[in-house]
Amino acid sequence: MYEIIKFVHLAAAIVWMGGMALMIRAVRPVAIEQLEPIQRLPLLTGILSRFFQMVGLCVLLLLATGGLMLMGVDMRLAPKGWHAMLGIGLLMCLIFGHLYFGPFRKLKLALANEDLPGAGAQLAKIHRLVLINFGLSWLAVGAVVIWR
Repeated sequence: MYEIIKFVHLAAAIVWMGGMALMIRAVRPVAIEQLEPIQRLPLLTGILSRFFQMVGLCVLLLLATGGLMLMGVDMRLAPKGWHAMLGIGLLMCLIFGHLYFGPFRKLKLALANEDLPGAGAQLAKIHRLVLINFGLSWLAVGAVVIWR
């Protein structure tokens, strides 16, 4: 059973991290190069809406599976990397919650009001927070793999 829980945990992390990589390195730059704001902002909002639904599920799975895996461990004896991963993972979840209920909500509202500059400003905030979470995700992976 532990291996299945660990698999689900890793799969959720891979989906989240892979999605961030795709958005950062492919979708956003191409959208900026090829589309005007009037086209780009609704497109990116639609993509993020679907992606954030997946991330929400991933967050729930990561918290549930991570909690299940840690329940069987005496945390005083756990590797330091596990502690780091737990802290970083919780921080990432909080950042995502802020991103989703703050700038993303404001982005959708700005678009609904046809406020393109306001929508662009919120999208820029989302981009910065995604960059932070992407960096944190690699720190978490590094911590659990390297720091024993």
